[in-house]
Amino acid sequence: MTDSDIPASARRTTVQQSSPTLFSAVGRSYFPVAFVARMPFAMIVVGVLTLVVAGRGSLSLGGINSAMVGLGTALFGSFIGAAADRWGQRYVLLIAGILNCLALTFMAWVVFSPLPDFVVFIAAFAIGATSPQVAPMSRSRIVDIVMSVLPLSRRPKVLNATMAYESAADEVIFVFGPFLVGLLATVFTPVAPIIGAIVMTLVFVSAFALHPTGRARSTGTSSKHGERAPVKDMFTAGVFVIILGVFGVGMVFGSTLTALTALTNDIGRPEEAGLIYGVMGIGSAVLAISVVLFPSAFALWARLLCFAPVLVTGSVILASTESMPIIVIALLLMGTGIGPSLVTLFSLAAERAPFGRSATVMSMAGSAIIVGQSVSSAINGILAEDRGTAVAMTVPVAASVIVLCAGLLNLFVGRRRDRNDDKRSRRRVTEVEEEI
Repeated sequence: MTDSDIPASARRTTVQQSSPTLFSAVGRSYFPVAFVARMPFAMIVVGVLTLVVAGRGSLSLGGINSAMVGLGTALFGSFIGAAADRWGQRYVLLIAGILNCLALTFMAWVVFSPLPDFVVFIAAFAIGATSPQVAPMSRSRIVDIVMSVLPLSRRPKVLNATMAYESAADEVIFVFGPFLVGLLATVFTPVAPIIGAIVMTLVFVSAFALHPTGRARSTGTSSKHGERAPVKDMFTAGVFVIILGVFGVGMVFGSTLTALTALTNDIGRPEEAGLIYGVMGIGSAVLAISVVLFPSAFALWARLLCFAPVLVTGSVILASTESMPIIVIALLLMGTGIGPSLVTLFSLAAERAPFGRSATVMSMAGSAIIVGQSVSSAINGILAEDRGTAVAMTVPVAASVIVLCAGLLNLFVGRRRDRNDDKRSRRRVTEVEEEI
């Protein structure tokens, strides 16, 4: 029997069965290790806030230190991603992990020392500046593996499914992280979350760095040549709207948790804030995973414009009630909007990352989450203390509107990109016709 005697459908099935899958390419241990390795990153803002409030006795000082963590991440997060693009993730992550553990150790000591507050600010800034960018680097690894190993016909579906999983993992981590901080601080001491972050960084971030998938440098997906795209290609309107949208999502995380903490404190049950906040994460994670079921005709720009208004609606309901059942419904609605929105934003980041700059762009987006969380936590902590809970409950509305604005701007940017692509195509056709 020759190949011509085999039906075409059977040949396609044989090729698909023999071609590599994402799981065979990354190995069974990759996803569990990458999941836990991002936990310290989600714990540091709330962990620093809890530690400083306990050690220095000031909520506003704790909020400022949380903002310093975000500032350090904002200034150095993209440089860590750029270093990974240039020298590979393995060594960059190992060095960043060690420096971050040293910064966390210094923070645990200096808070209870007689040193002035500005030294505590320096420690908080150092924690943010050295935070290992596990989540964006995981996305960068997956994008590179999918685009280089998998067959062309399977790449879009697998990439969409993986971005959905990565965003759902972020949702779970950024909800469970503050919950774990509160649990450790309550059961043990306020220093316990910092110690926990140190241990997880040493074990799981190191394991993530040493994983076989961390050997290669990011190659990107947008070019066939070996040279990386210039730095200026990252500073485009298309990348800016992604960063703005992810920043808004981070603000939703931070402002919602702070507002709920103020609300539950008012009713005498502050320990319930983390549990109530987790409701948003449940809906968000479920919807984020469900994105894989969306048809390809449901374009990314349309997804963002569909789910961002749902997020705004939920935040408005949250700000307009004090009834706990309605608050739970509002949080579920917010989760329904925020999960697919975050998946879409990171899918756009993967699509628009210039060649060889994948880890950098992903780190910029990942840093935007922690910056938004830090800024909104600091602002809302001050507002809750000075203006009351009712004012603090309005901040998630403003944060949600930022995500919606990013969706609208993305529509404009996308159409402009399409027009430019059409112009380039027509110009190329004209040049070919003139040559003929």
